[in-house]
Formats: sequence, C-alpha cells, structure tokens
Amino acid sequence: MATHTSIIVLFAIILAYVCNTSAIPSEQLDCPEDCDCHFFRINWVTDCSESNFTSMPYEGLDGKVYVLNMNGNLLKEIEPFPANIKLRTLQLSENFLTKIQKTTFAGLHYLLDIDLSSNLINYVDPEAFVDSAGLITLELQGNPLEQVKGPFLYSTSLLYLYLANSHLTKLSPQFFSNISGLDKLDISGNPLHTIEPGIFDPLTSLKHLILNNCNLTHISSVAFSGLQHLKVLRLAGNSLKSHVDWTVILGNLGRLEHLDLRQSGVSSLPDNVFFNNTWLRDLVLAENELSDLDVATTLGHNLVHLNFLDLSYCHLKGHLSEVAFANATKLRTLVLSGNHLFAADLAVALSPLLKLVKLSLRDCGLTRLPSNTFHKLTSLQELDISRNPLNNAFIAHLSPLESLVHLDMGYSNLQRISRTTFLKMSALKKLILSGNKFKSLESGLFQNLKRLEVLELNNCGLSHLNDTVFYDNFKYPDLEELRLSGNPLQVPEEGPILPPQLSGLKNLDISKCNLSNLPADAFTTTPNIRQLFLNDNKLKSDEERSMKFLESLTGLEQLDLSFNNITAIKPNTFLYNHQLMSLRLVGNPWKCNCYVLDMWEWAAWSKGNIDVLVGSTKSIASNVNNKKTKGLVCNFDPKSTPVKEAKLRHGREPTSTVQRTWARYVREANCPHSPVAARPSRIVTREVQEYQPMLSEIEKETENKWLPLISFCAVLIFVSVVMMRTKNVSFRTIK
Repeated sequence: MATHTSIIVLFAIILAYVCNTSAIPSEQLDCPEDCDCHFFRINWVTDCSESNFTSMPYEGLDGKVYVLNMNGNLLKEIEPFPANIKLRTLQLSENFLTKIQKTTFAGLHYLLDIDLSSNLINYVDPEAFVDSAGLITLELQGNPLEQVKGPFLYSTSLLYLYLANSHLTKLSPQFFSNISGLDKLDISGNPLHTIEPGIFDPLTSLKHLILNNCNLTHISSVAFSGLQHLKVLRLAGNSLKSHVDWTVILGNLGRLEHLDLRQSGVSSLPDNVFFNNTWLRDLVLAENELSDLDVATTLGHNLVHLNFLDLSYCHLKGHLSEVAFANATKLRTLVLSGNHLFAADLAVALSPLLKLVKLSLRDCGLTRLPSNTFHKLTSLQELDISRNPLNNAFIAHLSPLESLVHLDMGYSNLQRISRTTFLKMSALKKLILSGNKFKSLESGLFQNLKRLEVLELNNCGLSHLNDTVFYDNFKYPDLEELRLSGNPLQVPEEGPILPPQLSGLKNLDISKCNLSNLPADAFTTTPNIRQLFLNDNKLKSDEERSMKFLESLTGLEQLDLSFNNITAIKPNTFLYNHQLMSLRLVGNPWKCNCYVLDMWEWAAWSKGNIDVLVGSTKSIASNVNNKKTKGLVCNFDPKSTPVKEAKLRHGREPTSTVQRTWARYVREANCPHSPVAARPSRIVTREVQEYQPMLSEIEKETENKWLPLISFCAVLIFVSVVMMRTKNVSFRTIK
C-alpha cells in the first residue's frame, strides 16, 4: 500500500511539473535566506515578513525584485539599498523605524508604492523620495509624526497619501505645497481641532478628502474653496456644533458625490445648504441632533441624483410630509432608524420612492406598519422593521413584498404571524424573527420560502421547531443557517430534534437552550452540519454515550461546547468528526486528569494544530490588544491528581482544589502516553512533509494560467490517496 501511495503521489507531482514547464523562468533569481520568493503574475516577489530581521536582507536579494515585503520585523533603520535594485513596491509596516532621512530610500528610481505605517517615525525629510520620481502611494498612518512648519514632502507624482492617526495637531499653509497632484488624502484621527483657510489650496486635483475623528470644532468657510474636483468628503466623528457656514463650505464643492457627516455634532442645516451639490449621490447625516430638520426643504429640488440617504438617529420630531422625498425619486437606500415616526406619515412620504431597494425603519417606535404602501415598492429587497412595538394585526401589510430578499422583524413585540404574511415572498433568503415571544409557529408559515438561506429564531420562547411550518415534500436545499439560541427547547429522549426538510443545514445554533442532554440520533435528519453551537447549556459527559449524537456529523468543522457542565472528555468522542478543526471547550468544570493529555496529543497529532482546542494557547492578538481571553483550565486536586511534584504554598499543603491551565497540566502530569486512536496520522504527516519541498518548488518556479486547474487535480489525487490510507489505518486501529 505504501509503495502504491508513493507512486501515485510522485505521478501527481510530475504531472503538475511537466504541464507547466513552459512557465518556468529562463533564469533562477536569488532569494535571501528565511524569505519566501515567488512570481506573482510577472513580478518577482520577495516576502521576508515577520521573520525577526534586524537589518535589510540585501545578501541574496535579487536586483530584479519588484515587490519586497518586510512587514512585522525588528528594523530600526534602513541601510543604503543596492545600486542595481528595481523595486516597485516596498512594505515596511510594523517595524521600529524612527526617522526617514534623505538617504534612506536613495536610489529607488522605480519605486511606486511604499508602506511605512505603524512604525515609530517622528520625522520625514521632505526630500526623502526625490529619487522616486514615479512614487504613487505613501502610507504613514499610525506614526507619531512631529509638527511640520514647512512643506511636508517634495513629490510631483504622489497620488495617495495616508496620514491617519499620526499625532498631527496643526497643518501649516505650506504643508501640501509640493504634493499638489494628490488624488486622495486621509488625515483621520489627528487632533486638528480647526481647519484654517489656505491649507488645502494647493490640492487642486484632490478628489477624496477624509477628516474623520479629527476633533474638529471649526472649519473655515473657504477651507475647501480650491477643491473644485472633490468628489468624496468624510467628516464623521467630529464636533461641529457651531461656527460652521455649511452653505458656503459645501457651495464651493459643485462636483461632490459623497458626503459623510455622521456623529459630527451638527444641530442645524440651512434650507438651501445643498443648493450647489446637484451631483450628490450619497448623503450621511446620521447620529446628529437634527430635531428641527425639514427633510423636504433641506433636500429641496437639488438632490435629484441622490441614491443613498442615512438619517438614522437624528432625533427627527417633525412629521414627514408627502413631499419629504418627492424630488429624491432615484433613492435606492433610505435609513430612518432611531427616529420617532408615524405609520400615516410613512404611507405618504414613501410613495414617490418606487426605486427603493433598501429601507430601514429599525427602532422607530412604530406600533403599526403603514397601510397601502408596500405594494408600490416593487423593487424593495431589504427591509428592517426590528425593535418596534408592533401590533400583530398590521404585519399582514408586508404580504405584497414579492421581491424581498432580506427581512428583519426581530424584537418587535410579535406573538403571532399569519401564514399568509410570507406567502408571496418566494425570493426571501434571510429572515430574522428573533426576540418575539411566539412560543409556537403557525403551520405552513415557511412553506413558500423555498430559497431561504438564513433563519433566525433566537429568544422566541419556542419549545420545538415543528416540521409542519415547512412544506411537507420539499428539502429547502438553500437553507444552511438556523439560529435557535435562547429558546427553552424540549428535546425527545430519542429521535431527531429538527424536521427532515432541513437536511441541507450547515450552521446550527442551539446555545443557551437549557439543554441537559441530546439523544444519540438528534442530528440524523441534518447530517450536513458544519458548525454547531451548543455553548451555555447544561450538557454533561458523565455517561459513556452522552456525546454519541456527534457520530452522525461526519462533516463537522466547528463545535462549541463551552460553558456547559462537562467534567471530562476523550478524543474518541470525536472519532467520526474527521473534519473538526475548531473545538471550543472553555468554561466547563473540568477535572484535571489524564484525559487532558489525551486531548492535547489528539489536537497535536491527529489534527496537526494544538489551536484546534480553542483557548489552549494565548493568541498574539490577545497580548497586543491586552484582552483577557478565556482559556482552558481544570480543577486540580494535589491529593488525587497524577502530578510529578505537588508544590506547596507557603509551606502548607493545599487542602482545596485550585485551577491549572491545560498547558501547565500537560507539562506537569505524570500520565502514561495516551494510545490516541489517531496516532497513525503521524505517518501521513511525515508523508506530506516528504513531498512538500517538491510541491513548493513547483509553485515557486511556475507561472501559467493553467496552473491552478492542474495543481488542483494533482492535489485532489494526493488527498484522495492520503484519505484512503488514513481510513485503512484507522480501520485497523479500531479493529
């Protein structure tokens, strides 16, 4: 068997190699040690990221490299580049660079893009890129830049400049004087406070200006007067409560297409504020105190091309009149969430919006839905009416929405939904009904939703999901995600818990359902589940076959058993779950014992990755973000647990149990090596490692449009053989 396997694997390798010989470069290019080098399209890429380099790896660096990735290393300074280098893209983010001198990037005549973000750079010489006459993109966001009194940079070619979160408190009138060709500028997250006249005057070609979260309290009325080509202006997250003449500021921007003023402290807008912005397509005014806003007058006759309008949480008090959106008939997305609205007003205000595709009325205090309205919205695909204290009787007004794809009715105080409500919604793909106290669902409620992909019924008081709510003789092939979290489910002692119509289900959430056990055949009608969430229940592992329900889920990839009452678990619990690559077990009252070592070896050897046990190790991300993550721990009793040396505290023997991490217990426990059933997978691992260099070389040296297809075929043959071998070994082991 081993010989046959080797022959077939080698055949697959040779097939991929021979079929791509035409793409092998005519010359072998150099590659520094500890770096990965390959062709991407026609560019030679050298990837040395996250390799702990303290200096540039010029030794072995080919002069023809176009892309050099040095992200995430330990560089504090840059030595002069080789004279023959032809770099187009240089990535140096997340290092420890502090200054960019005139000589730092000297000689990089072909450089187009450079990323210096998230370093410690406080100074950039204005002539740092004089040798890079074609420089297009410069990223410096996330650096503690010092204030600049004169020109920031000399570059006639630069188009995209990113300076977000760079500690800039003031911009001088000369700051942009020598980079006048900019197309996009992002200076978000800098505490600028005010925008003085003349700062942006040199940027006559600018099209995108992003000033989010700059603590702005004042903007000069002529601050943007020179930006005649500006199309996108983002000012979200500022404090522009007063001293801002919006009519003059926006009046100079005749080509503006996108304006974002979200959460910027705007309390009033003049009636003619958008008089000159006739090409405005996207307008975001959300989360401002605009209680006196007259929507009809503000939008006026000017915004006839408006496509997207967000007025959410603007504290609108006035009634929406029948002419509120009369001149914005091209609107496709309208967000009115968080405003106190009336159904009668909506009925007349929405009438002109025949092209509306997305409508959000979330949290609007609606007790009923507008009548004689939805039949006009024949293009509507997404509707959010969640978080409203609706009356059951008015839900029937939704029935004409035949084109609806996404419907959110969550937490809307509903107790009953008529089966005729969804009768015509045959295009519906996502339905959210969570947070309504139905207790039971009417027979045939979902029978016509044959294209449904996601169904959310969290916290609905349901004791079970009756198969009569679905069409009897249909399998609902597209329904892949079902959420039943927070329901007091009553499962039978035997038999499946879900109806057979849901056989295509892939994601199931039955967390927080007060489950103390599941029958062995709980999921026999839904064998295709890939993700299963059973967390925050009362499941136990006392009985030998308490987890037998997992045997039917042979394709399971992710399982969450966290925060249950499980005290011990063994690898053979997952004997049939060959695809399982994420197992969450934290928050259970684990008793320290040798099963911990068994599980550890199972993850390391059978799965090839200890992180399969979520919480077994502390991630780098949690350290960086200083987050307290939940880890795997067990209750350790020094008197009864097999630990090599029970350490005493303060000279006294501990009498009560204490917690130990699984990682520490594995190090200290004096357990015999576990006969893990999956141990033969080491053979497969060695086999993969044996042929990996050859596969890697082929991947590096070839570049052909047929390569993905041919490589896929080769890998498919290889995987098939390995799976056959694994099954045979597993069968012999079990036997």
